[in-house]
Amino acid sequence: MASASLSIGKLAAATGTKVETIRYYESIGLLAAPERTAANYRVYSPDHLARLSFIRRARSLGFSLEQVQALLGLADQKDRSCSAVDLIAREHLADIDRKLADLTMLRAELDSLIVQCGHGTVSECRIIESLGPQGAKENA
Repeated sequence: MASASLSIGKLAAATGTKVETIRYYESIGLLAAPERTAANYRVYSPDHLARLSFIRRARSLGFSLEQVQALLGLADQKDRSCSAVDLIAREHLADIDRKLADLTMLRAELDSLIVQCGHGTVSECRIIESLGPQGAKENA
């Protein structure tokens, strides 16, 4: 094995990716299948390392696998305008903003319930009451 080659375990360690995830990325085409040794071991190149690092960074930013696939396709077209990349990033940012707004509303609702807690018995607990069928109707 050449010095620039990596086993799947070393690739996993170098990128902080589980071996099973690497195999999955190969199976869905995000990562090209590596060459194999005579003993049928996977042998990964520096290109695999760079691509997997790209995938990991994109995933850490919350991009979906479909978005990562699109970004990888665009990254391979060096002379193309980056407007398509910008569009994917802006759509993802809008998604994050929607999720943040939803979480902010959930936080406010839960905070309100906690403030209403009378610290009495569970039978008088406003939090428990709001989680039951009657509370679900009130919050719908």
